[in-house]
Amino acid sequence: MRVLTNAKIYTMSEETPLADTIAYEGKKIVYVGRGWSGEGDVTDMKGRTILPGMIDSHIHPGACAGSSWHVRLPWTENADELLTFVKKYADEHPREEQPFIYFEYYPTGMFDEKGPSKELLDSAVSDRPVLCQDFGEHLCWVNSRMLELMGVDENTPDPGTLEVFVRDEAGRPTGWVKEMAWLNFADRMYDAIGWRPPEELDEKALQPVFDFLADSGITAVFDGLIETDRQIESIFNLDKAGRLNTYYDGSVRFRTYEELPQKIEKLREYQRKYSSEHIKINTLKLFLDGTNESGNSASLHEHINDPGNFGEIMMETEELMRCFLLANREGLDVHIHVVGDRGFRVCCDAVEAAQKAAVAEGSEWVCKPVLAHCEVVDPADMGRPAELGISINWSCHWSGGYFGEEAMNYYSEEKWRRMYRFNEMIDSGAPVAFSSDVVTCYELHRAYPYFGMQVAATRVDPEFPLDSDRYPGSMRPEEDAKLDVNTLLRGYTVMGARQLRMEDKMGSLETGKLANMVVIDRDILETPPDELKNIRTEAVIFDGKVVRGAL
Repeated sequence: MRVLTNAKIYTMSEETPLADTIAYEGKKIVYVGRGWSGEGDVTDMKGRTILPGMIDSHIHPGACAGSSWHVRLPWTENADELLTFVKKYADEHPREEQPFIYFEYYPTGMFDEKGPSKELLDSAVSDRPVLCQDFGEHLCWVNSRMLELMGVDENTPDPGTLEVFVRDEAGRPTGWVKEMAWLNFADRMYDAIGWRPPEELDEKALQPVFDFLADSGITAVFDGLIETDRQIESIFNLDKAGRLNTYYDGSVRFRTYEELPQKIEKLREYQRKYSSEHIKINTLKLFLDGTNESGNSASLHEHINDPGNFGEIMMETEELMRCFLLANREGLDVHIHVVGDRGFRVCCDAVEAAQKAAVAEGSEWVCKPVLAHCEVVDPADMGRPAELGISINWSCHWSGGYFGEEAMNYYSEEKWRRMYRFNEMIDSGAPVAFSSDVVTCYELHRAYPYFGMQVAATRVDPEFPLDSDRYPGSMRPEEDAKLDVNTLLRGYTVMGARQLRMEDKMGSLETGKLANMVVIDRDILETPPDELKNIRTEAVIFDGKVVRGAL
């Protein structure tokens, strides 16, 4: 029996929201309350704060691990400065040393809606393939040599509705690429240059990512996309070796209804091979649209400078309804990347239609629809998630100036100001969980939960503030969209557990649940919102064991 007493324990339980003592034996909590008179190994916590283990309910460990070889660009809005850096780096690292250079990031707003050109990048490097990734991770800029080695020209069909090569009037690729379309042709390029990037998702590559999660007090995650078979095998091996230190919920991506049965079989294969006490895979993942900053999110309104352009969407209501219905028959959940207001409405309409169809065929509705991002939602649709049992997932560290004003290339300022609003959904009763959605080592530090809480509570990004001359205090409008700390704490614990279907095990500190908790160096509810990121994690307990720090 281990007993922690004289603590300030925010249990996130409705019955006993605040306690000063918690006792656990093995992996399970056996007591939460006031005082302790029994036996056990008692530790005086001297007033320190204890919280449930944090849950990052949308993150990409594989993508982070696979990005370690990328080259970081200096942050500049000036294309000439960026190209000077690219040329200098290429000169200092000859083709024999780096046959392919992957740079990150250039500001999405550096170029207008027509994007950059391959000729501009050629002026810096033309002797080998080069890629520059945009800050939003949904656009990239490639040179002519890369297009040539991939065999992509005016006769090459685009891989999909969202995954496209932007083209000139003659159909020739301009060098601007959307939604990682280039990955469909990457093997041709690698074969041509006789080289492969060092991005094997083995235990060695993944361990630093999971170490960061453990250091941050994150004891459960939802993986927004299992990148490769090797990735999930490696995560399973880390768990067997006792080095995972988190509960892991994985997902398998699908693109169309036609390929859904094949993806379900892949998911079943993963379940058979890799399920464990800490690992489950029960979710299908769909990218329904793109991003507001790329102009390929599904919008209810025409682009301000391009009449008739309402963005892009992977499928309409009928097809998406069939996807939900099939997932429901299989007892699987569906997690959807949806950014635009039209995409959000299509999702809600599809869920509603699928639920009615399930009733009509005599089936119980068991599928949990999760809509991630939901950056702009029409006011008329704010109450629909609560009505339909849809869970919402928001990446808190985007709440300030991270993506700047780039969406105003396509949206009116009025619509831009309506982005990132979740209080109305929460007030209506919708379950809203919080996450980071980090996809690269470059931004992994922003997955620290208290960093995300600070940005969402202040609408100010401490690393990428908006112009203070235009936005007082660099706060992203509107002020009433700020999230309070109680709501944020609940979204990183109780609501995260609910999304992952683990609310019976975690999310709150209650008798019978797992002893997953974090000790921090101050009272989170008494910390000013603009200082939340400075909260220090002093100890992390996972399954009843101290895996970081000390008590």
